[in-house]
Amino acid sequence: NGTLKITDFQLHASTVKRYGLGAHRGRLNIQAGVNENDFYDGAWCAGRNDPYQWIEVDARRLTKFTGIITQGRNSLWLSDWVTSYKVMVSNDSHAWITVKNGSGNMIFEGNSEKEIPVLNELPVPIVARYIRINPRSWYEEGSICMRLEILGCPLPDPNNYYHRRNEMTTTDDLDFKHHSYKEMRQLMKVVNEMCPNITRIYNIGKSHQGLKLYAVEISDNPGEHEVGEPEFRYIAGAHGNEVLGRELMLLLMQFMCQEYLAGNPRITRLIEDTRIHLLPSINPDGYEMAYEVGSELGGWSLGRWTQDGIDINNNFPDLNTMLWEAEDRKKFQRKVPNHHIPIPEWYLSENATVSTNSSREKRRDKRRVG
Repeated sequence: NGTLKITDFQLHASTVKRYGLGAHRGRLNIQAGVNENDFYDGAWCAGRNDPYQWIEVDARRLTKFTGIITQGRNSLWLSDWVTSYKVMVSNDSHAWITVKNGSGNMIFEGNSEKEIPVLNELPVPIVARYIRINPRSWYEEGSICMRLEILGCPLPDPNNYYHRRNEMTTTDDLDFKHHSYKEMRQLMKVVNEMCPNITRIYNIGKSHQGLKLYAVEISDNPGEHEVGEPEFRYIAGAHGNEVLGRELMLLLMQFMCQEYLAGNPRITRLIEDTRIHLLPSINPDGYEMAYEVGSELGGWSLGRWTQDGIDINNNFPDLNTMLWEAEDRKKFQRKVPNHHIPIPEWYLSENATVSTNSSREKRRDKRRVG
């Protein structure tokens, strides 16, 4: 199944409640805006609750359709979802054929709540240009509202000589793909073996599930802090289900290694004058969790947080902002309290030792934190 890169102009509906609940808002995992009832609401909602409503996708070319994934309306206050629906296909948007199960029209089971995606595969793949979803029943205390994704593969257009004209290609010898945790480690190892004099692999610890958090250091003297040389650390994958940063980080380490070996003066100067740390996946548990289910069925939240529910992107210790703000507002004359500064758990122990002084008589004065 590949993305069809559907635009808003390819989404149509029988009726809509208002613009903010139009067909263009019926995409899987779309989120409502901060203020509901605006132009950015969380689903397509029909203007009427009857069995004659539909939402339609125009693929603009013959496509082998294989399945549908649906959700209800994303809303803090309302409960709207479709509990069953029919599927229809067409090549001209006038004559429609309903997907059948044997001799009768097939009724697909929809959602039982508004967020968990539900996948329904077609009994057999169907080739058509248009596909419609026709809700047949919905939550009795709600309205006809849904988000969806159509699964399918576009077929080559024999009449379009330029059907590949928009596809991007590259001449760089880089590994353009998604990498699992094992593949990520292997790629980092390959980079290290290609450029052993300027790279070093290390880890900063383990994730909740025991996966090591690997980083690659790039420098002309890897493993050494050099006086006056600036150091930069880049991390990615704080949200485990967001993969782009992770892959860009892997591409960057490959690119820098290859360009250094090729004698690129800009890359050479960068490596000789700075020390760079690249940590592609700081939340590998989240990535593995989301990857196992798939991007469509995982929703926007699966794998986003760590195993213990921490959003690393938002909950990362901020040691600076409140200090600067307090200074700007002249709240304090000298000291500024900062509750973000991490205190090791053993500091809170009744017998914790924070300093020890020894005299010639070997007497020890322990200051305890009580």
